[in-house]
Amino acid sequence: MKNKQGIYQIIAVFVSALLIFVSYIYIVGDGSIFKGELDGEIIKAKVIRVTDVQTQNASGDNEFITVRFKAQALNSDLRGKTLDAVQEIDKSYAFSPRQVEQGDKVLIDSYVQNGEQVFYFGDFIRITPLLWLLVIFCALVIAFSKMQGLKTVISLGFTCVSVFCVLIPAILNGHNIYLWSILVCVFITVMTLAIISGFNKKALCAGIGCVCGVMCAGLITLVTDKFLNMSGLLEEESIYLLQLYPDNPINLKAIIFAMIIVGAVGAVMDVSMSISSSLYELRLKSPDIRPKELMKSGFTIGRDMMGTMANTLVLAYIGSSLTSVLLLVAYNSSIEQVVNREIIIAEILQALAGSLGMLLTLPLTSAICSVIYYVKEEK
Repeated sequence: MKNKQGIYQIIAVFVSALLIFVSYIYIVGDGSIFKGELDGEIIKAKVIRVTDVQTQNASGDNEFITVRFKAQALNSDLRGKTLDAVQEIDKSYAFSPRQVEQGDKVLIDSYVQNGEQVFYFGDFIRITPLLWLLVIFCALVIAFSKMQGLKTVISLGFTCVSVFCVLIPAILNGHNIYLWSILVCVFITVMTLAIISGFNKKALCAGIGCVCGVMCAGLITLVTDKFLNMSGLLEEESIYLLQLYPDNPINLKAIIFAMIIVGAVGAVMDVSMSISSSLYELRLKSPDIRPKELMKSGFTIGRDMMGTMANTLVLAYIGSSLTSVLLLVAYNSSIEQVVNREIIIAEILQALAGSLGMLLTLPLTSAICSVIYYVKEEK
């Protein structure tokens, strides 16, 4: 039986990869995920040494620093060559970067000015430390959970790829945001449960419960939106997004819908799988337990889970928008003004809709388990 499940899980991996690839080709076609155009070239480089530092208006408020440095190109046609680059720092900006130092890895913007190629500091390379942290995370997950950990890493990879290579391009290419956000959520649910748990009653119950819970969260969002009079303009980035395609503007209210159900699917899946797994074990250990009693047990387990899981969603949303909350509190005179801001309303809606979807997942999954676990399997 285990060998059979293993084969099914391998098939699930290949089918998931195929679905993502086909969806990507359908949405993007011969184009690219990224729509931006570069005036020049971005070069990865390592700073060899700083050759000169000049400071203008050193005693005033608008201090301007020009740093000249040599850097070795790490990619492009200039790989291995030494570049003379310039970093310009305007101290009037509160977020000015620090001066480059020897050994720093940086991004350099290459431009052609008056027929001559010039190089300016763009930013520090921050991806490498994150990649190492990701490698450590994956290694620890696999070390602690072995084969189950490997399946977790694979499913997590597919989840990220489905969001960045399917959902985001679908939104930017003018496809129906409601439809594609639902499809991606269903794919993430089915793919994750199929790869991690295989094709069995436990995964089936968890999958149905999760999809139902996420759809409930989406329905609550659509119904509530009628009373909140939201425009979808949550922050400055929303305005840029709206102006991205003037002839066919992106539906910002649909973006909020996608934010809520994509944000909720992980927690809802966790709840549904926990209930399904617990009731599956209870059914195995107590074969004489009746469906009604099994469902009541699911309700009891769900009550204990709900408090901590609701906190997980609420704290995650608050933490992700803490900077905005701090600014709103600082520039408004009352709590009513702060809460009435659309960005705060959106965060509260995310937390409440996600928590309600999770809450409804508990009885739904319990009821589904009380039916499916009593269906006799064909031998």
